[in-house]
Amino acid sequence: MLSEVKQRIKAACQRADRDPDDVKLVAVSKNHKIDEIQEKIIDQGHIILGENRIQEWRSKLELENIEWHLIGNLQRNKVKYCLPFHTIHSLNSQRLADELNKFGKKKNHIFRVLIEVNTSNEPAKQGIAVNKLEGLHDYCQDLDNLKLDGLMTMAPYGTNPEEARAYFVKLRELRDRLGLGNLSMGMSGDFEVAIEEGATIIRVGSAVFR
Repeated sequence: MLSEVKQRIKAACQRADRDPDDVKLVAVSKNHKIDEIQEKIIDQGHIILGENRIQEWRSKLELENIEWHLIGNLQRNKVKYCLPFHTIHSLNSQRLADELNKFGKKKNHIFRVLIEVNTSNEPAKQGIAVNKLEGLHDYCQDLDNLKLDGLMTMAPYGTNPEEARAYFVKLRELRDRLGLGNLSMGMSGDFEVAIEEGATIIRVGSAVFR
């Protein structure tokens, strides 16, 4: 539940000598109904929500005063729906960057984006390869309607959170090398390790809805 996750965030920050206010919790609301989201998240005073799919997110727009984050893969033909998002966590190509920039220019809007990096080099995972990250980063510097705000990754699925640590370390080192800000990393099974390694945004679903 939400209160327990927040306590675990505080404990992880204490271990890492960090301020809990420096870690943003995105409650991942995919596959949950509006009533459940209202009761378990919003009524508890939390308004930062993340969705994976545009179609499902659009079915929840009756929820008011929400800071929405898009954390799933974004197809270029869905960019036209993305103006309400606070941050898009899944920029992974120059073509998507171009589409966001073009639509942002048309609407006089600057998209806040994170580059998704495939730190584990898994073929099935979304995200740009580590060796192509710098090229995409440099490309985005010339796009006036994008604000490149940091990096995102997903560690390989596993039962031991410690197995994720190396991938979080790698993302932090990449972030530092590029001089960026946010690190979106850590989910229900490994967010405490992510915080210990510098996560500024964690994306937690099942743990907050228990």
